[in-house]
Amino acid sequence: MLPAAAVFHFPWEINSGEVQEGLSVRVLGRLVCYQPEESRATLSAQHASKEHQVVVHTLFVEPFNPIIGAQYIVLGEIENAEGVGAMVRARVLNCVDGVNVALLQKATNEQRSFFREREHTPGDNEQPAHAT
Repeated sequence: MLPAAAVFHFPWEINSGEVQEGLSVRVLGRLVCYQPEESRATLSAQHASKEHQVVVHTLFVEPFNPIIGAQYIVLGEIENAEGVGAMVRARVLNCVDGVNVALLQKATNEQRSFFREREHTPGDNEQPAHAT
């Protein structure tokens, strides 16, 4: 069976505990550290003048050519790792250097608003009655 569709989350959301273990996620961040002997990478993103980091387990995507300082999108599942906390077990790790991060954050927030609004709109499937 295929895993559930991954929802885009920011590193600060993963670190805050908003995202449950086992959930499929997409995360964007700048690669700041790669430890091939441990199959571990660290992505970083800035939010509200604070730097947030998320650890990525890279065993399933190795070998890859890491570019320190480049933007990456990770698709994977959240798991709790001892001594690390929430970690993403990567299924896909793509370099997306050059992406407009501010625009991506805005688009993600707009999409979330749309889905929230759609979920709370009563009578989604009702058609207006037409007089004949």
